[in-house]
Amino acid sequence: MERPVAIIFHRFGPYHCARVRAVAAKAPVVGIEVVPKDSTYQWDVIHDPQGFRRVTLFPQLEGNERSVRGLRRRLYSCLEKEHPRAVAIPGWSAPYALLALNWCLHKAVPAVLMSDSTVLDKRRISLAERVKGRLLRLYPSALAGGSRQIEYLRLLGFAETAIFPGYPVVDNAHFQPSRFPDEGGVVTRSSFLVCCRFVPVKNLPRLLEAYARYRQVAGSSPWDLVLAGDGPERDKLVQAIKMLGLDGSVRLPGFVQYGELPALYARAGVLILPSVSEAWGLVVNEAMAAGLPVLVSNRCGCAPDLVEEGRNGFTFDPYDVEGLARLMLRMSTMSKAERAAMGQASRDIISRWTPEAFATNLMKAVEVALAAPPRNATLVDKLLLWALIHRPRALR
Repeated sequence: MERPVAIIFHRFGPYHCARVRAVAAKAPVVGIEVVPKDSTYQWDVIHDPQGFRRVTLFPQLEGNERSVRGLRRRLYSCLEKEHPRAVAIPGWSAPYALLALNWCLHKAVPAVLMSDSTVLDKRRISLAERVKGRLLRLYPSALAGGSRQIEYLRLLGFAETAIFPGYPVVDNAHFQPSRFPDEGGVVTRSSFLVCCRFVPVKNLPRLLEAYARYRQVAGSSPWDLVLAGDGPERDKLVQAIKMLGLDGSVRLPGFVQYGELPALYARAGVLILPSVSEAWGLVVNEAMAAGLPVLVSNRCGCAPDLVEEGRNGFTFDPYDVEGLARLMLRMSTMSKAERAAMGQASRDIISRWTPEAFATNLMKAVEVALAAPPRNATLVDKLLLWALIHRPRALR
């Protein structure tokens, strides 16, 4: 019996399940999650992922409620039992990811890096970048996002021939249902939609300023703005909405569960992602699969790959309030036929970014890793890994 490929995530949300399910259609696979839920994302717990076998290390715990020692014991025991031929590991910051890499090095099992990081999504410090470069030499191959993500790994010293695209994908088919509810939705007419966590990097106060400016010049029928999501900035946003006189024009439906997202997108006219820092932006994938034009901050990692200027949307400077207001006006005053053409272009572009593409390219990365010479960690590498695993702040 062929040994499985192990794919590890902190927790399985809908996107992770779609990706692992696609791999399971090609090869034996086991999905390993640390916990079934956390405080960062409010997704419903997925009790039966369907289509692949899942192992949860801490079924009763949430978030970071575990020690490194306990995590090591559970993870190593799981990997020993599963005996994978390769392990796909997300990023280089979380202790569970570094522990998985450490296990791979000890057992001479190839580790495949999965990364959506870019040089732009965090402030980069020279020493930290050198540490990452040394760490990445321990991975024989990688599955990255798109052009920015591949370029960042290349800058860190990763061989471009061992990097494959296609990591940040969603189940496009989920967002293309044929029927939506006609009543009871959170949007009742054409609107701008923002769907994200309410945290500072999402740049929502500037978005509200841009929307207020848009309404000043939009004439008698301006579009509403829907801010779907939740987070620690919610109270500040409610205050900003009142201060800007936007009561009744900005809607806050709260966090929208995965099953309800297609109807939310179906009732929107344009998606906006205004982040000042965003490794990728899966919400853009979702909106494009639903056939929406998109306005995407040029700081978002997906922008070069998913936004074709004037064809399916536009990119913008997230610090330029007036510039975003002009784009909002431009989109809302287009004809329905023009927006429909942009929406179709979105579908065409995102059709190349699917769970099947993730599976195909992950297996290519696995084959490269299996064919590469085993990675031998030096004493310095081992000490570095130990220090990073026990470091209070993660390496970003």
